[in-house]
Amino acid sequence: MSNCRLYLITPPKFELRAFAEELKRALDGGDVACLQLRLKDASDGDIMRAAETLMPIAQARDVAFLINDRPDIAHMMRADGVHIGQDDVPYAEAREIVGKDAILGVTCHNSRDLAFAAGEAGADYVAFGAFFPTQTKEAKTRADIELLQWWAETMTVPCVAIGGITVENCRPLIGAGADFIAVSSGVWNYAGGPQAAVKAFNSLL
Repeated sequence: MSNCRLYLITPPKFELRAFAEELKRALDGGDVACLQLRLKDASDGDIMRAAETLMPIAQARDVAFLINDRPDIAHMMRADGVHIGQDDVPYAEAREIVGKDAILGVTCHNSRDLAFAAGEAGADYVAFGAFFPTQTKEAKTRADIELLQWWAETMTVPCVAIGGITVENCRPLIGAGADFIAVSSGVWNYAGGPQAAVKAFNSLL
């Protein structure tokens, strides 16, 4: 039995008040492990305002709230953790900023070496991708299912599958042993609406 859970990522842009309502509905659709606030081109003020509004919604539903790329803001806002890419703050520095109890996840693209290094350093999870073409961002790398299987069989650090994941294509990733599937447009642009998407994902998980 797979213990895979849903890892939700915010849309790249949104109107905060409207999105806050949409988020409530989505999270009420079923189990979500965490929500990552991912605003790439936003100002610090916008990221902080978004965190201030969205974090309580997530945490009230037992959903961990992570901020993308910015350990400094994650620490300041008392978020549950931070997700860093390979081009962001180095792991050791990010860990120093957020502290030992915060969740710290690392993008590892399709690289066993990067994942090993992150796991050894103490990352709480490693993220592999992109598994499918994605509209949310220009994927630097494509990852294959074998990588997930290998990691799941040999390592204890949880892994997140990311990149173009939808209700229609996620089954092989769950079967391969992903601990989390990270989804953005597959939820927010789902034909039946985000709440239906979360329900549909949970029925597969």
